[in-house]
Amino acid sequence: MHDTAMQFGGAFFKTYLTGSQGLKIVDIGSQDVNGSLRSVAPANNEYIGVDFVAGEGVNIVITDPYSLPFESESVDVVVSSSCFEHSEFFWLLFNECLRILRPKGLFYINSPSNGVFHRFPVDCWRFYPDSGVALQNWGRRSGYTCALLESFIGQQNHEGWNDFVAVFVKEDINASLYPDRIQNLIPTFNNGRIFNSKDLKNFVEPSQDQIAHRKLLAILKAINKILNG
Repeated sequence: MHDTAMQFGGAFFKTYLTGSQGLKIVDIGSQDVNGSLRSVAPANNEYIGVDFVAGEGVNIVITDPYSLPFESESVDVVVSSSCFEHSEFFWLLFNECLRILRPKGLFYINSPSNGVFHRFPVDCWRFYPDSGVALQNWGRRSGYTCALLESFIGQQNHEGWNDFVAVFVKEDINASLYPDRIQNLIPTFNNGRIFNSKDLKNFVEPSQDQIAHRKLLAILKAINKILNG
Protein backbone atom coordinates (compact mmCIF):
# COMPACT_ATOMS: atom_id res chain seq x y z
CA MET A 1 0.00 0.00 0.00
CA HIS A 2 1.44 3.36 -0.98
CA ASP A 3 1.92 6.23 1.45
CA THR A 4 -1.11 8.39 0.66
CA ALA A 5 -3.46 5.38 0.59
CA MET A 6 -2.50 4.67 4.20
CA GLN A 7 -2.80 8.36 5.10
CA PHE A 8 -6.31 8.73 3.69
CA GLY A 9 -7.47 5.40 5.12
CA GLY A 10 -6.39 6.53 8.57
CA ALA A 11 -8.16 9.85 8.03
CA PHE A 12 -11.37 8.00 7.09
CA PHE A 13 -11.34 5.97 10.30
CA LYS A 14 -10.55 9.04 12.38
CA THR A 15 -13.30 11.10 10.75
CA TYR A 16 -16.12 8.58 10.63
CA LEU A 17 -15.36 5.86 13.19
CA THR A 18 -13.63 7.49 16.16
CA GLY A 19 -14.89 5.84 19.33
CA SER A 20 -16.72 3.10 17.46
CA GLN A 21 -17.19 -0.30 19.10
CA GLY A 22 -18.66 -3.61 18.00
CA LEU A 23 -18.90 -2.74 14.31
CA LYS A 24 -18.32 -5.28 11.55
CA ILE A 25 -15.76 -3.85 9.11
CA VAL A 26 -15.08 -5.69 5.83
CA ASP A 27 -11.94 -4.85 3.86
CA ILE A 28 -12.13 -5.71 0.14
CA GLY A 29 -8.63 -6.39 -1.19
CA SER A 30 -7.11 -6.74 2.26
CA GLN A 31 -3.81 -8.52 1.64
CA ASP A 32 -1.01 -6.74 3.47
CA VAL A 33 1.33 -5.54 0.71
CA ASN A 34 3.61 -2.95 2.31
CA GLY A 35 0.87 -2.21 4.84
CA SER A 36 -2.92 -2.48 5.07
CA LEU A 37 -5.87 -0.49 6.41
CA ARG A 38 -6.23 -2.98 9.24
CA SER A 39 -3.23 -1.37 10.93
CA VAL A 40 -4.97 2.02 11.20
CA ALA A 41 -8.52 0.78 11.88
CA PRO A 42 -10.04 1.53 15.30
CA ALA A 43 -9.82 -1.18 17.92
CA ASN A 44 -12.81 -2.90 19.51
CA ASN A 45 -14.44 -3.68 16.17
CA GLU A 46 -14.60 -6.90 14.13
CA TYR A 47 -12.30 -6.55 11.11
CA ILE A 48 -12.64 -9.07 8.27
CA GLY A 49 -10.17 -9.06 5.38
CA VAL A 50 -11.30 -10.43 2.01
CA ASP A 51 -9.07 -11.09 -0.99
CA PHE A 52 -8.46 -13.42 -3.96
CA VAL A 53 -5.35 -14.93 -2.41
CA ALA A 54 -4.32 -16.13 1.02
CA GLY A 55 -1.82 -13.98 2.87
CA GLU A 56 -1.24 -11.68 5.78
CA GLY A 57 -4.36 -9.67 6.54
CA VAL A 58 -6.70 -12.05 4.67
CA ASN A 59 -9.42 -13.83 6.65
CA ILE A 60 -11.58 -15.01 3.75
CA VAL A 61 -10.35 -16.03 0.29
CA ILE A 62 -12.95 -15.53 -2.44
CA THR A 63 -13.11 -16.77 -6.02
CA ASP A 64 -15.89 -14.47 -7.28
CA PRO A 65 -15.47 -10.77 -6.42
CA TYR A 66 -19.05 -10.06 -7.44
CA SER A 67 -20.56 -12.42 -4.85
CA LEU A 68 -19.32 -11.54 -1.38
CA PRO A 69 -19.81 -14.19 1.33
CA PHE A 70 -21.94 -12.03 3.64
CA GLU A 71 -25.67 -11.78 4.19
CA SER A 72 -27.51 -8.68 3.00
CA GLU A 73 -27.45 -5.79 5.50
CA SER A 74 -25.04 -7.60 7.83
CA VAL A 75 -21.99 -5.28 7.65
CA ASP A 76 -21.49 -1.82 9.16
CA VAL A 77 -18.53 -0.58 7.13
CA VAL A 78 -16.90 -1.64 3.87
CA VAL A 79 -13.47 -0.31 2.98
CA SER A 80 -11.48 -0.88 -0.19
CA SER A 81 -8.13 0.68 -0.96
CA SER A 82 -6.09 0.20 -4.14
CA CYS A 83 -8.47 -2.49 -5.33
CA PHE A 84 -11.21 -1.09 -7.58
CA GLU A 85 -8.75 -0.34 -10.37
CA HIS A 86 -8.07 -4.08 -10.53
CA SER A 87 -11.76 -5.05 -10.76
CA GLU A 88 -12.82 -5.62 -14.36
CA PHE A 89 -16.46 -4.82 -13.54
CA PHE A 90 -16.07 -2.51 -10.56
CA TRP A 91 -19.69 -1.30 -10.83
CA LEU A 92 -20.86 -4.83 -9.99
CA LEU A 93 -18.52 -4.95 -7.00
CA PHE A 94 -19.88 -1.55 -5.92
CA ASN A 95 -23.44 -2.90 -5.84
CA GLU A 96 -22.36 -6.02 -4.00
CA CYS A 97 -20.76 -3.86 -1.30
CA LEU A 98 -23.99 -1.86 -1.01
CA ARG A 99 -25.96 -5.09 -0.69
CA ILE A 100 -24.09 -6.29 2.39
CA LEU A 101 -24.17 -2.90 4.15
CA ARG A 102 -26.73 -2.05 6.80
CA PRO A 103 -28.90 1.04 6.11
CA LYS A 104 -26.57 3.30 8.13
CA GLY A 105 -23.49 1.60 6.69
CA LEU A 106 -20.48 3.42 5.24
CA PHE A 107 -18.46 2.54 2.16
CA TYR A 108 -14.93 3.93 1.72
CA ILE A 109 -13.12 3.67 -1.61
CA ASN A 110 -9.58 4.72 -2.46
CA SER A 111 -8.42 4.10 -6.04
CA PRO A 112 -5.83 5.78 -8.24
CA SER A 113 -6.71 8.87 -10.22
CA ASN A 114 -3.33 8.55 -11.89
CA GLY A 115 -0.24 6.44 -11.34
CA VAL A 116 1.86 3.68 -12.80
CA PHE A 117 0.43 0.64 -14.60
CA HIS A 118 0.39 -2.08 -11.94
CA ARG A 119 -1.22 -5.43 -12.71
CA PHE A 120 -2.65 -7.47 -9.85
CA PRO A 121 -3.41 -9.47 -11.95
CA VAL A 122 -4.89 -6.72 -14.17
CA ASP A 123 -5.00 -2.93 -13.97
CA CYS A 124 -8.08 -1.60 -15.74
CA TRP A 125 -9.29 1.75 -14.43
CA ARG A 126 -8.51 5.23 -13.10
CA PHE A 127 -11.04 7.36 -11.21
CA TYR A 128 -11.66 11.09 -11.73
CA PRO A 129 -13.52 13.81 -9.79
CA ASP A 130 -16.94 12.88 -11.19
CA SER A 131 -16.52 9.16 -10.51
CA GLY A 132 -18.09 9.32 -7.05
CA VAL A 133 -21.28 10.90 -8.35
CA ALA A 134 -21.36 8.38 -11.20
CA LEU A 135 -21.11 5.50 -8.71
CA GLN A 136 -23.82 7.05 -6.55
CA ASN A 137 -26.08 7.36 -9.58
CA TRP A 138 -25.30 3.81 -10.68
CA GLY A 139 -26.24 2.56 -7.21
CA ARG A 140 -29.52 4.47 -7.35
CA ARG A 141 -30.26 3.17 -10.83
CA SER A 142 -29.73 -0.31 -9.40
CA GLY A 143 -32.36 0.22 -6.71
CA TYR A 144 -30.35 1.57 -3.77
CA THR A 145 -30.68 4.99 -2.15
CA CYS A 146 -26.96 5.48 -1.57
CA ALA A 147 -25.44 8.92 -1.23
CA LEU A 148 -21.95 10.27 -1.80
CA LEU A 149 -20.89 11.99 1.42
CA GLU A 150 -17.62 13.28 0.00
CA SER A 151 -14.96 12.70 -2.61
CA PHE A 152 -11.71 14.35 -3.63
CA ILE A 153 -8.43 13.86 -5.45
CA GLY A 154 -5.52 13.65 -3.04
CA GLN A 155 -2.13 15.23 -3.61
CA GLN A 156 0.98 13.18 -4.25
CA ASN A 157 3.49 12.38 -1.56
CA HIS A 158 6.83 10.55 -1.93
CA GLU A 159 5.44 7.63 -3.97
CA GLY A 160 3.80 9.77 -6.64
CA TRP A 161 0.14 8.65 -6.57
CA ASN A 162 -2.92 10.86 -6.85
CA ASP A 163 -5.72 9.02 -5.05
CA PHE A 164 -9.42 9.26 -5.74
CA VAL A 165 -11.12 9.03 -2.34
CA ALA A 166 -14.88 8.65 -1.82
CA VAL A 167 -17.19 7.90 1.10
CA PHE A 168 -20.77 6.71 0.63
CA VAL A 169 -23.64 6.00 3.01
CA LYS A 170 -25.95 3.08 2.16
CA GLU A 171 -29.19 5.07 2.50
CA ASP A 172 -29.30 8.83 1.94
CA ILE A 173 -31.76 9.40 4.81
CA ASN A 174 -28.86 8.58 7.16
CA ALA A 175 -26.42 11.12 5.72
CA SER A 176 -27.00 13.53 8.63
CA LEU A 177 -25.48 10.95 10.99
CA TYR A 178 -22.07 11.76 9.50
CA PRO A 179 -21.45 15.54 9.58
CA ASP A 180 -17.62 15.43 9.55
CA ARG A 181 -15.44 15.14 6.44
CA ILE A 182 -11.95 13.86 5.67
CA GLN A 183 -11.38 17.06 3.72
CA ASN A 184 -11.29 18.94 7.03
CA LEU A 185 -8.34 16.83 8.22
CA ILE A 186 -5.98 16.93 5.25
CA PRO A 187 -3.94 19.96 4.18
CA THR A 188 -4.29 19.75 0.39
CA PHE A 189 -6.62 18.11 -2.12
CA ASN A 190 -8.30 19.01 -5.40
CA ASN A 191 -11.81 18.80 -6.84
CA GLY A 192 -13.50 18.03 -3.55
CA ARG A 193 -17.21 17.23 -3.43
CA ILE A 194 -19.53 17.36 -0.42
CA PHE A 195 -22.93 15.73 0.05
CA ASN A 196 -25.70 17.47 -1.92
CA SER A 197 -23.36 20.08 -3.43
CA LYS A 198 -22.47 20.43 -7.09
CA ASP A 199 -19.50 22.69 -6.33
CA LEU A 200 -15.93 21.44 -6.60
CA LYS A 201 -13.64 22.69 -3.86
CA ASN A 202 -10.08 23.52 -4.98
CA PHE A 203 -11.09 23.02 -8.60
CA VAL A 204 -8.32 22.27 -11.11
CA GLU A 205 -8.45 20.74 -14.59
CA PRO A 206 -4.88 19.46 -15.16
CA SER A 207 -3.52 16.65 -13.04
CA GLN A 208 -0.63 17.25 -10.66
CA ASP A 209 1.69 15.48 -13.11
CA GLN A 210 0.54 17.71 -15.96
CA ILE A 211 1.15 20.84 -13.87
CA ALA A 212 4.64 19.61 -12.98
CA HIS A 213 5.31 18.80 -16.63
CA ARG A 214 4.29 22.29 -17.74
CA LYS A 215 6.54 23.87 -15.10
CA LEU A 216 9.46 21.71 -16.21
CA LEU A 217 8.93 22.68 -19.87
CA ALA A 218 8.85 26.34 -18.90
CA ILE A 219 12.12 25.97 -16.98
CA LEU A 220 13.79 24.14 -19.87
CA LYS A 221 12.56 26.79 -22.29
CA ALA A 222 14.00 29.54 -20.09
CA ILE A 223 17.35 27.74 -19.79
CA ASN A 224 17.47 27.19 -23.52
CA LYS A 225 16.77 30.88 -24.12
CA ILE A 226 19.63 31.88 -21.81
CA LEU A 227 22.06 29.42 -23.39
CA ASN A 228 21.18 30.50 -26.91
CA GLY A 229 20.98 34.19 -26.20
